[in-house]
Amino acid sequence: MRGTVSSHKTADDAKKQAENTASSHTLLEGRLGYHLESALLVRALTHRSYAYENGGLPTNERLEFLGDSVLGLVVTDTLYRTHPDLPEGQLAKLRAAVVNSRALAEVGRGLDLGSFIRLGRGEEGTGGRDKASILADTLEAVIGAVYLDQGLEAASELVHRLFDPLIEKSSNLGAGLDWKTSLQELTAAEGLGVPEYLVTETGPDHEKTFTAAARVGGVSYGTGTGRSKKEAEQQAAESAWRAIRAAADEREAAAKAAAEAGTVVGAEPVAGTPDGDGTGTGTGSGEAADTSSVSEAPQATA
Repeated sequence: MRGTVSSHKTADDAKKQAENTASSHTLLEGRLGYHLESALLVRALTHRSYAYENGGLPTNERLEFLGDSVLGLVVTDTLYRTHPDLPEGQLAKLRAAVVNSRALAEVGRGLDLGSFIRLGRGEEGTGGRDKASILADTLEAVIGAVYLDQGLEAASELVHRLFDPLIEKSSNLGAGLDWKTSLQELTAAEGLGVPEYLVTETGPDHEKTFTAAARVGGVSYGTGTGRSKKEAEQQAAESAWRAIRAAADEREAAAKAAAEAGTVVGAEPVAGTPDGDGTGTGTGSGEAADTSSVSEAPQATA
């Protein structure tokens, strides 16, 4: 009797787990905009730590390999077509600014991808659901799954939807194609000095959060947070770059408006003042009065 109860409980737990998995997959598919074959999606979400702890299940690493190539192809094609004047070296740097672990992790966080990943207990306990490397690899695996299930056109559409904002954003970057380099170029051009970063950290060793403040000339222009010091500094640099660039744009717009207003005023004749060739530009009646006084003077002397 006790064995029967236990077997029923095990079956009920398995059924409930399957229902929860299906529900979470439906939520993720809604965010992706595609319904995928169930086993393929499960594999795309299976990290090797989970596979090893559960008898050597198939991992998402092959799908990650495939998705990395699909992502690279679509981004490279987009950059080639939208930047016809850029040399190969600059295109490569631009692609690297878009297709990297940090950028992919941010896209993954936007999908809340971490909550869907199948992780082993060890990775779960060390904050694996928010690790940039795991998020980036899983996102590539999902792109690979979309490619296998729906084809290149669907995978390309997904990549464009997720990464076009990053491609556009990267066009603002300087020659180094990272925000710290771009901020340094901007502050030099504005005569503000060299940026410095003040970084603090919180949390246990396995789950630290870093906060950085970007300061220029003793003034804090932006802050950023991340799971690494580098990520926090990049976010702070981006925030500072946008603040300084916005202020510079406002000054340029105000100066342009003032210059245009001055041009309009200067073009209008002002009564009683000489124009550029020294002749009078006053009203006609003023000119007649001056002529009259000049012609009458000799008659009075005579």
